[in-house]
Amino acid sequence: MNDRLPLQPAPASARDATSWLAGRYRAVRAATEALATPLSAEDCAIQSMPDASPVKWHLAHTSWFFETFVLGPHLPGYRVHDTAFRFLFNSYYNAIGDRHPRPRRGLLSRPSLDAVRAYRAHVDEAMSALFTQETPIALSALIELGVNHEQQHQELILTDLKHMLSCNPLAPAYIPVRAAIARTGAPPMSWIEFGEGLVEIGHDGNGFAFDNETPRHREYLNAYAFASRCITNAEYSAFIQEGGYRRPELWLSEGWDWVNTNQVAAPLYWEESEAGPRQFTLYGMLPVEPDAPVCHVSLYEADAYARWAGARLPTEAEWESASAHAAIEGNFVEDGALHPRPAPRDPASLSQLFGDVWEWTQSAYAPYPGFRVAAGAVGEYNGKFMCNQYVLRGGSCATPRSHVRASYRNFFPASARWQFSGLRLARDL
Repeated sequence: MNDRLPLQPAPASARDATSWLAGRYRAVRAATEALATPLSAEDCAIQSMPDASPVKWHLAHTSWFFETFVLGPHLPGYRVHDTAFRFLFNSYYNAIGDRHPRPRRGLLSRPSLDAVRAYRAHVDEAMSALFTQETPIALSALIELGVNHEQQHQELILTDLKHMLSCNPLAPAYIPVRAAIARTGAPPMSWIEFGEGLVEIGHDGNGFAFDNETPRHREYLNAYAFASRCITNAEYSAFIQEGGYRRPELWLSEGWDWVNTNQVAAPLYWEESEAGPRQFTLYGMLPVEPDAPVCHVSLYEADAYARWAGARLPTEAEWESASAHAAIEGNFVEDGALHPRPAPRDPASLSQLFGDVWEWTQSAYAPYPGFRVAAGAVGEYNGKFMCNQYVLRGGSCATPRSHVRASYRNFFPASARWQFSGLRLARDL
């Protein structure tokens, strides 16, 4: 991938602003295409579970977004590529109309992958025509939303693809194993303390943000401490070996039911072998790296581990306050690892806040005080999902670097673990 354009305020000149946005659009669209390059048409057509989507559907839906919300209403004379696509590739926008059922996206053998790529080319050509004009501020904001929406789907392409490939008994690799990363060992975990007081969280208005990151507001935090890094595979293995999955007192009631109903005994993609635990990766099956952050755990597992360790999960306000002045640096999709790496050896400061693994918080995904849903169908983007979900923070090794910021709120149900989700401990002082 080559999406290194930063999220930043548009340049002062309207023409320069349009040029900057056009460049960002082209870079992100090319990055999406690059993700699909190693894949066959068969790879792109399969849906492995209702929560995932075929790569082909992601390629089409991200184009549907620009066609539906940008080109149709704002480019005079725009020609819809295929009227059937309005139904096939609508995700959840009820205001737009009916849509193909999500669990059945893998049944869409037609249109072909070539036809979907032709659709992308059609949309790109029309967007190029739109960029020959100066784009009003409201339209620029809508296009920037579409670009960030596509970056979300880049991450979903990788997570959904990983789940799909893991279902194949051949355990095929998405790409060949890259050169081995030198093992440095995880640094000792230390605790970084933060005092009590009022803090401000939420987006500060500088650059792009999703609506669920607003409005910026104050929250009171009691004194707390944060673990200096994420929990490693070795540390999580100790939890498993000491019977963590068999001790009901460690689990939320719903989590205990989930563990037993689904016979869960380890993170997703782990399996035992004579040589020790292995895990499925985008490089195929590899040994579990002891010093890398544990990933593909649910909120239930993260919470149970925290209880076992005598700690707790952080709130999202604690997480954002602790990371507010941290640099956006770490292991992102551009780095090419496509897998979590061990933390830097600097136990005296917070590390791994961004990249590697999404970090579960104990916070329910809910509106901030004063939140208002945007008018029109675009208002369905985030607000209507503020129920029965939990917030994750920080991004992962599958997240584009320019897509992450301290105020970013990801969210999934408590049982979800096909994302690159891990955990960091917190405790009260």
